[in-house]
Amino acid sequence: MKIDLDRVRKNVTEASTEDLLDRATVYRNGMEAAALEIIDGELRRRGITPTEIHDHWEIKRANVLTVDQVARRCTFCDRPAVTRRWGIHWLWGRIPTLIPRWYQYCEVHVPAAKAETDDAKTETEDV
Repeated sequence: MKIDLDRVRKNVTEASTEDLLDRATVYRNGMEAAALEIIDGELRRRGITPTEIHDHWEIKRANVLTVDQVARRCTFCDRPAVTRRWGIHWLWGRIPTLIPRWYQYCEVHVPAAKAETDDAKTETEDV
């Protein structure tokens, strides 16, 4: 399959720096060489140094879930997943089914543990 480099260029110029850093590091092994050249060039254009890219990789690699050396994506967005949990599958987003499934969560979408939620409510009520 041939990739559309014009489409890749447009996507890369519109992407956030954080997204490009993820693509250049944790998703690198699953990407085409031509797309990586475009991403690396855009990061250079934005003033991101190789040291900053390496630092991003060091932070992410300790926490990100991988399969065949490529980061898993969050079920709810394109960020790298940091944890995986069982959850109930919802039909059309409204009807719970009896079918459990794995959900992958990034740092933003990971649900808080019940104890943490209860502690937060208690702290808020005391104020």
